[in-house]
Amino acid sequence: MNLLKECAEVRRRGSARLAGLPCAGILLLMVPLLPAQMTNAKDQDLRARIKAALFVPQPLPALDVQNYGSFAVGPGVIAERVTYATEYGLRVPAIVYRPEKIRGKIPGLLVVNGHGADKTSWYSWYTGVEYAQAGAMVVTYDPIGEGERNDDHKDGVGEHDKLIDVPGVPQRMGGQMMTDVLQAVSYLASRREVDARRIGVLGFSMGSFVVSLAGAVDPRIHAVLLTGGGDLDGPGGYWDSSHAVMCQSGPYHALEFLGDRGAVLFALQANRGPTFIINGTNDTVVAIPQHGPDFFADLRKRTIAELGSDKNVFTTWFDPGASHRPAWVTKLAATWLDENLHFANWKTKQIAELPTIRIGEWAAKDDVILNKSAQREDRDAGLVAIDVGVPKLTPEQLSVLPMAEWEKHKNDFVYSVWARDAIADAEKDKQQLNGPASRPDGK
Repeated sequence: MNLLKECAEVRRRGSARLAGLPCAGILLLMVPLLPAQMTNAKDQDLRARIKAALFVPQPLPALDVQNYGSFAVGPGVIAERVTYATEYGLRVPAIVYRPEKIRGKIPGLLVVNGHGADKTSWYSWYTGVEYAQAGAMVVTYDPIGEGERNDDHKDGVGEHDKLIDVPGVPQRMGGQMMTDVLQAVSYLASRREVDARRIGVLGFSMGSFVVSLAGAVDPRIHAVLLTGGGDLDGPGGYWDSSHAVMCQSGPYHALEFLGDRGAVLFALQANRGPTFIINGTNDTVVAIPQHGPDFFADLRKRTIAELGSDKNVFTTWFDPGASHRPAWVTKLAATWLDENLHFANWKTKQIAELPTIRIGEWAAKDDVILNKSAQREDRDAGLVAIDVGVPKLTPEQLSVLPMAEWEKHKNDFVYSVWARDAIADAEKDKQQLNGPASRPDGK
């Protein structure tokens, strides 16, 4: 059986996760995994296969950065409005926070939001201002289907969660979200102020899942901090069963060829650099009561076995009584980030002495609206964040394009265009895989 016939046979017998995959991708997945310890060649092979399974474009698109001005955010921080290119010819709107005065090279950080959040969510701009004060450049952006990438320019609607029941499209959604991250890393690396060896990525909730994949395939990322997630389990578990088919269970099923997905992904992460995972012991959103210290200890053990070393294998911290919240605004997170990225303005001793504030108190003081679940003490409101005097920022301030220009160019950004093109790609792959229909005479 030649390779193309074998590919077609795999496709005919295969699972839904292969249904939308072109033969090139299936053939790549059919290559047997290498045994035992990770090698550079194995890393490259696995990373290529993950990207193929999730339709991450190779090479990545040219950035084509466009600038839309800047504004001051309190003392010593500048926010820039930019867009950069991503998959399907679309663009990502981003707010980039940086110190007003920069001496030498500084680290870069990227914020990857949870479900329903975008660059206008409180923790996006709080993180941007906090770590710009620390001496980093911080990128925050709208995920597909939110904010300026929403067809109605709305926040918090989860437009990307609409199930598209076309084989291969959920995998493409996972790949789109990964590509947005990889392009933001490219953007940070392109900035002359940023030390490209000191780039870190922060992922919360859905973002923790996206960063678990993106960090595994991109060795340009030095440090990864996950919160509200990172508990990559096995067949039929939380991530396979997630109701969020488009951005979680669909893409995760597509990686079954890895075998022990959690261990392999975190081994790839370790070969990239350090990873820190923070979870609340009562975080039922991502099943931490079932995936507590024992779960992570076992996952760590399996990762070390896969890697053949404990170097850079993830470490964890559990916040007693806490639920689902973006814990990277805390002193604990800032200290870890400084140890691994070396902030320009803060050092560990200084971080320990900085003032703090409960997010609920900060929100009340500055008239920042937290959603109903975030108002709980075990959620966002109870977070003890570093207090750097972060001001309230409005959606208008955090819009990259003026509304009239956005209306004119919305098809460069919005979810519906992505959905149209992703469906067309999946259907095209299906037609190519099945081939032309046979004539009755066999010719």
